[in-house]
Amino acid sequence: MKNIKQFVHEFWIFGLKQAYACMFGGFLLAVMLVTKYWYPIEGLHRYDFIFLAAIMFQVFMLLFKLETWKEALVIIVFHLVATVMELFKTSDAIQSWHYPEEFIFGIANVPLFTGFMYSAVGSYLARVWRIFDFRYSKYPPKWTTVVLVVAVYINFFTHHYWYDLRWVILAVTFYLFFSTQIHFKVIKTHRKMPLLFGWFLVALFIWFAENIATYANIWLYPNQKEAWQMVPLAKLSSWYLLMLLSFVLVTLVNGIRPLEMKLPLLKAEKINPWWLHWF
Repeated sequence: MKNIKQFVHEFWIFGLKQAYACMFGGFLLAVMLVTKYWYPIEGLHRYDFIFLAAIMFQVFMLLFKLETWKEALVIIVFHLVATVMELFKTSDAIQSWHYPEEFIFGIANVPLFTGFMYSAVGSYLARVWRIFDFRYSKYPPKWTTVVLVVAVYINFFTHHYWYDLRWVILAVTFYLFFSTQIHFKVIKTHRKMPLLFGWFLVALFIWFAENIATYANIWLYPNQKEAWQMVPLAKLSSWYLLMLLSFVLVTLVNGIRPLEMKLPLLKAEKINPWWLHWF
C-alpha cells in the first residue's frame, strides 16, 4: 500500500512538472482556441494579436522567473531556425501548408507568431531538462548527433526536389540512440526510459497539438482547405525528426550530463515553481 501511495504521489508531481514545462505551449494553444470563437478586437488581426500575446507572455515568464535567460536563448534560436523553414514551406512554389488569415507582422507568407510555435517545443525541452535534472547513459558522440540533425534540417528542404531521406535518417537515429537512456528525477530518485521512446511520446503530444491548431484555423494543409479533418498519423515521422532536431539544438546550449556526473546545480537550475512546495 505504501509503495502504491508513493507511486501515485510521484506520478502527480511528474504531471505537475510536465504542465509547468508546457506552460508556454499551453498558453499559445489556449489563445488560438479562444480567439477562434471569440475575438472582439477590431483593427488588429488575430495573427498579430497572437504574436504580441506570445511576446508579452515571454516577458511575463522572465520577469517572474518562470523561465531562465538560457531558456529564452533557446527560444530565440528556435524562432530563427523555424522561420527560415516556414518561409520555404509556405512559399508559392512549395505550399506545404498555408496561413489563411491576414496579418501585418510577418515576412512573405509567414506571420511572425509561427516561430513561437516551434519555440514552444524548444521552451518545453529546455525547461523540462532543468526541472527533471536530465542525465544520460550511453549517449553517442555529440558530433554524430550534430551531423544527423544537419541532415534532418537539409532534408526538410531537399525532399521537395530529390529523394526523401527521412526513413534513412530515422534508421541512423535508431542505430545511434538505440542504447541511450534518459534519466530524470521527479522527486529524489532518478528514473529512466529509452530516449527514443521519450521522443516518440513528445512527438505524439505535438501531433495532438497540431490537430488543435489546424482546427483553430491557425494553419491549414492542402487537404484541409474545404473542410477540417485530422492530420494524418503519417505526420508523426516529421514531428519525430523535429524532436530530434530540437533536442540536439538544446544539447548545444545545455550540454550532456552523464548519469554518474555529480555536479552542483547552477543557480539558474535551482529555480523551481513555488507551487510545487505545496505537494
